[in-house]
Amino acid sequence: MRTPVAIVGAGPAGLLLSHLLDLAGVESVIVETRSREYVEARIRAGILEQSTVDLLRETGLADRLDREGDEHRGIYLQWPEERHHLDFVDLVGRSVTVYGQTEVTKDLGKARAAAGQQIHYKVTDTAVHDIETDKPYVTFTGPDGTSQRLDADVVVGCDGSFGPCRTAIPDAAKQTWERTYPYSWLGVLADVAPSTDELIYAWHPDGFAMHSMRSATVSRLYLQVPNGTDIGTWSDDRIWEALATRLGHGQGGWTLTPGPITDKSVLPMRSFVQQPMRHGRLFLAGDAAHIVPPTGAKGLNLAVADVALLAPALASLLRDKDSTLADAYSDTALRRVWRCTHFSWWMTTMLHQSGDPFDRQLQLSQLQWLARSEAGRAGLAENYAGLPIGF
Repeated sequence: MRTPVAIVGAGPAGLLLSHLLDLAGVESVIVETRSREYVEARIRAGILEQSTVDLLRETGLADRLDREGDEHRGIYLQWPEERHHLDFVDLVGRSVTVYGQTEVTKDLGKARAAAGQQIHYKVTDTAVHDIETDKPYVTFTGPDGTSQRLDADVVVGCDGSFGPCRTAIPDAAKQTWERTYPYSWLGVLADVAPSTDELIYAWHPDGFAMHSMRSATVSRLYLQVPNGTDIGTWSDDRIWEALATRLGHGQGGWTLTPGPITDKSVLPMRSFVQQPMRHGRLFLAGDAAHIVPPTGAKGLNLAVADVALLAPALASLLRDKDSTLADAYSDTALRRVWRCTHFSWWMTTMLHQSGDPFDRQLQLSQLQWLARSEAGRAGLAENYAGLPIGF
């Protein structure tokens, strides 16, 4: 097989890239380890930045998002006896939208199928070759056991943190930075209407908690837990009791309504950045190049920003033989990556208990500053609601 762009990974980054390339008249082929059903069912992020929503609308992908997405003007920051609303629209003129990554992936999959996009699901042994030449290629084994070779002009790794593309860049040609946080999130989905109109980020002596949502009937909630937590030690009753305590059930007359929990998982927290995001004819996008803790709601949005830069760069390179944007891709993308990495670290360390009493006082000082400083709230709002693509 041959294609101008070989994309490894059919998550939202790979699917959106193929859509944007198609709009620019550039063909691509996608290979994916998992089945389409698995990819579209993965529980992931649920907050879309203004820039992400704008891009999906501009490219014809927002019909269901506009019908079912829930636009939020801001968030609540909370600690015992205090809750403060930050109105992003008033502060910076931008909002966010609650719409699950699973739904974004379904919308993208439907659009790509309608366009006749060639996607090879359930492949194994994926590897990239000759990325330092102008004739890179991808090999893989199809679901029928047949060995396949996909020749391309460029290869794009949208295959996450455990795919083959990140490691295909030689150690001598890259730098990596990583931070592993000393806590995890216990996340649950519950079939109950949200008890809040907008997300609650709660600092508490027992640990961080968050009340989010997926729809008018499904709530998404998180608790800070120690690394290595056994999910089996957390019964539904224990989860709801901890959430009620940390989220302030009864505070100011607010109540948390429990309901049937349909999914539980423990999510480790880490930051990771690899640069450059390009080596030869291999480009990285999304989690293949960077990971952020979910506190700042940046993971999916960073992937969207990456491919929004990469699609015109590849179109210019392949269609017009102009390498200017492709050569600038890594530096341009990393500028936003590091900004979002810092914001995610800041939100995480401000809200999670480390066990250090000095840290605790610093955290409360930051929260009190945000409650009283319009400049502080505007800074949080600008980062949370999303910087313009290309920032």
